Amino acid sequence: MKKLFAEFFGTFWLVFGGCGSAIFAAGYPDLGIGFVGVSLAFGLTVLTMAYAVGHISGGHFNPAVSLGLWAGGKFEGKDLVGYIIAQLVGAVAAAGLLYLIISGKSDFVDVGGFAANGYNDLSPDGFSMTSALIAEFILTMFFLLIILGSTNARAPKGFAPIAIGLGLTLIHLISIPITNTSVNPARSTSQALFAVNSEYMSQLWLFWVAPIAGAIVAGLIHKAMFDKD
Repeated sequence: MKKLFAEFFGTFWLVFGGCGSAIFAAGYPDLGIGFVGVSLAFGLTVLTMAYAVGHISGGHFNPAVSLGLWAGGKFEGKDLVGYIIAQLVGAVAAAGLLYLIISGKSDFVDVGGFAANGYNDLSPDGFSMTSALIAEFILTMFFLLIILGSTNARAPKGFAPIAIGLGLTLIHLISIPITNTSVNPARSTSQALFAVNSEYMSQLWLFWVAPIAGAIVAGLIHKAMFDKD
């Protein structure tokens, strides 16, 4: 249960901090943090919680990460369902609180896109489904390679959260204009549930399929090529 609570709190913080920065601070008049600020916020959520609870659960905070680590032989399959449920509950709880906060604004009308992920008309810069699929697959694959490499027994000790957090920051710097950046099915699900446009839910499949496929491929690559001398 400690591991599941760690995954709950870690995923909660990722969504609350990362999506919260996009919802409240990215476009704020004159003082907005922009894409760079949101990218850094997502990286910082993972970095801080990896240090805070990573030693308890492994610090996945993402169904794709759990499945990628399983494919790489670093995580037991019997724990997958529990981890994924805890991650989803944490993400949805965070999105619910973000909704409560934004709905208390004096000029509130609706939550709009709510930092949800999408393609075609729902892409921030109008990228197609194919572009979104490729981006999410490749970026999640490299995210898992960073995670697996930096946590390998032969890697320098104590620096993995920094590499992982900076890796996620870079991923967001690349792909916010493409899909609003997912690489995390739990994060995509939580925001799609509350977004005004129901089409976000109809596009949610891509933000499960592409990250999970990319993560599993990365796990297999690491296991075959980099895990042993």
